[in-house]
Amino acid sequence: MQIEDKHVVTLHYTVKSEDGQAIDSSRGAEPLSFIQGSQYMIAGLEEALYGKEKGDSFEVTVEPEKAYGERHEQLVQKVPLNMFEGMDVEVGMSFRATTEQGEQSVMIVDKDEEHVTVDGNHPLSGKTLVFDVSVEDIREATADEIAHGHVHGAGGCGHDH
Repeated sequence: MQIEDKHVVTLHYTVKSEDGQAIDSSRGAEPLSFIQGSQYMIAGLEEALYGKEKGDSFEVTVEPEKAYGERHEQLVQKVPLNMFEGMDVEVGMSFRATTEQGEQSVMIVDKDEEHVTVDGNHPLSGKTLVFDVSVEDIREATADEIAHGHVHGAGGCGHDH
């Protein structure tokens, strides 16, 4: 069976930066399962999976526009520390912020005595990613999985919809 939309794909992956620095891996843990075509995965990896079969292993390089997008420097802002009154904020913390465009995830990237610098870019935006993938299993998604938009385990999805 070749991977196509509405198939449950189970895979192991390792993702590295273009210079070879490890970012994340499923190896040594449970493989990742998702419904192909559901936009659960970044576009560049999902595109590379079409036509692959169980047992296939491959490497694919994904440019930023098919991964987490380009960086936008206007999403980095210095704000007064007193906006976080009552909170013990530290570099590396992330939280939801209300912006003119609605709710947005931001990460604190710098802090001094008077200001906090927040970054609304995804941490991997602007980066070319290299994936090493092995396809562990493929099956057709059930009607319930397609309706719910995610893979169910042996006992169902474990929550109410």
